[in-house]
Amino acid sequence: METYCLYGVGIPTERSYIYKLSLSNRCKSIPFQIDSSANESGWRGRKRFNPSGIATYIREYRHKPPASFLAGRGLESGAHVDIMGNVALIEDVLRVDVGAIGVELGGEEIYSDIIRISEGINIRL
Repeated sequence: METYCLYGVGIPTERSYIYKLSLSNRCKSIPFQIDSSANESGWRGRKRFNPSGIATYIREYRHKPPASFLAGRGLESGAHVDIMGNVALIEDVLRVDVGAIGVELGGEEIYSDIIRISEGINIRL
């Protein structure tokens, strides 16, 4: 078994947040709050959410907007819903569906700074 993280990169987002455990008793059903200090150790190798150590592959898809408005949403979009029409993502999903493994897909394909950023995350997993 393998886990795949497939998502688009290279498109501005409205906003983003880093969360931390909340020490407040105000809302017990939501144990997190926004971490405004955001001085983030890495998440790779942590076992709490992956106790069996299942291989995990990150596949990022660079956002390439369509050449014109008439081109529709674009075959290389990394945007929120439009990524479902991204040809590279569809190809990866189909290849996994018929039995390809992460190594056969080319392993990880990372364009963003996600690894560097994650090395700064200091939350007990």
